[in-house]
Amino acid sequence: MRRINEGEKDMADSRYPIGKFTWPEKMTDDGRRKCIQQIEETPAKLRQAVQGLSEKQLDTPYREGGWTVRQVAHHLADSHLNAFIRFKLTLTENEPTIKPYEQQLWAELVDAKNAPIEVSLLLLDSLHQRWVMMLMAMKPEDYARKFRHPEMGVLDLNQYLAQYAWHGRHHVAHVAGLRERMGW
Repeated sequence: MRRINEGEKDMADSRYPIGKFTWPEKMTDDGRRKCIQQIEETPAKLRQAVQGLSEKQLDTPYREGGWTVRQVAHHLADSHLNAFIRFKLTLTENEPTIKPYEQQLWAELVDAKNAPIEVSLLLLDSLHQRWVMMLMAMKPEDYARKFRHPEMGVLDLNQYLAQYAWHGRHHVAHVAGLRERMGW
């Protein structure tokens, strides 16, 4: 019997279909370009993952006890909007303290549970166009700028870029994994 290593356990865990996020030790120009490309691709990949799903399918949790596909789509819009604003604050202020939000509670609000997903898909399309434009114009010293997160400490924009490149792929994989398991 083959032993499963920690990375494989994470991949088999429906909570982390692409594995858990790990903070990069160092970010290179190539690493930034790859992250920006992943952020740029997120809206189209989410749109592809939800394409053709019925209302009943949209209201199916991606795992037992997890959010529905609809909630995942709205969460991505909420989270990435917050990230975009945090980037702007960090670029325009000296080590700002950002405000966290209760993502689990946001996912329980009426808009996250009932709004058509097209609302958030359109928001992500527009938001990511602006975000990618900003990211591509930033210089390495801009990515070294820092902000304070009350729960995670001091982070720089290189780290945050990597986290959000992972974040989009992570949630798109939730939807794609559900579709595959359900044969949709």
